[in-house]
Amino acid sequence: MKTLKAIILFTTLLLFISCGNKKGNYDASGTFEATEVLVSAQASGQILQLDLTEGQTLEAGKEVGWIDTVQLYLKKKQLLAGMKAVDSRTYNVSLQIASLKQQIAKQQTELARFRNLVQSNAATQKQVDDIQSSIDVLQKQLTAQTETLQNTNSSLSAEVSGLYIQVEQINDLINRSIISSPLTGVVLSKYAEEGELAVQGKALFKVADMEHVYLRAYITADQLTQLKLNQEVSVFTDFGKKEMTEYKGMITWIADKAEFTPRTVLTKNERANLVYAVKIAVKNDGYLKIGMYGEIKL
Repeated sequence: MKTLKAIILFTTLLLFISCGNKKGNYDASGTFEATEVLVSAQASGQILQLDLTEGQTLEAGKEVGWIDTVQLYLKKKQLLAGMKAVDSRTYNVSLQIASLKQQIAKQQTELARFRNLVQSNAATQKQVDDIQSSIDVLQKQLTAQTETLQNTNSSLSAEVSGLYIQVEQINDLINRSIISSPLTGVVLSKYAEEGELAVQGKALFKVADMEHVYLRAYITADQLTQLKLNQEVSVFTDFGKKEMTEYKGMITWIADKAEFTPRTVLTKNERANLVYAVKIAVKNDGYLKIGMYGEIKL
């Protein structure tokens, strides 16, 4: 019986020592970060709607509000009316030159008839020459009028194209008046409210991708030889408790230059050492938060 108690006591002591070593035996530490995007207004005007709250999860591309576009809409209608007015001035070339073509056809018929009369001595060569001269004049008039009408239509077409480009610019400004999230994430901060006046570049809200977070840690030069990109490492955090929770992480970035250890890390002596920053991507289960401390085991 005494032997059994001694074995149990010895096993418990080993487990305690093992846990104690596991808790403190880490290669580097750091804080969790996430990809943050500061969403700013891309248009100017009154914010008519901004339907979001801090802590809310947004989907990428989902509309959360818009900025007043009344003036843009009216400008677009004005441009469309201008395009319609220009179109109404466009000539139908075929219709405009139809009369000249008819006159030429009639003169060519007369020319053929008078040539037959000349052969039977019922008409003179001068009459034939006069008709041919008339046809030549009509042909020149047809060419000149056709060219003039085509040039006019080309000018009007260019004017319409210019107006169309302005309409597309207005459409782009209207689209930019729609407020949406560029990524799927959580709203960290909200900087504007409905009814406020927005100007281009004004910060509206900040969103972060909390599904894919990463731990920014610092390693020493001798540890650098143990690391490479896409290497899997173990990441630990305690959530303020005694037990450490383990996550699987992957090294996605290693700094190419050394730096002094940030002052928030460890002791004064260790802060004086040169270290390299690394980023370890971690799949968030919902419990990891920005600024939370974490440890890594290589």
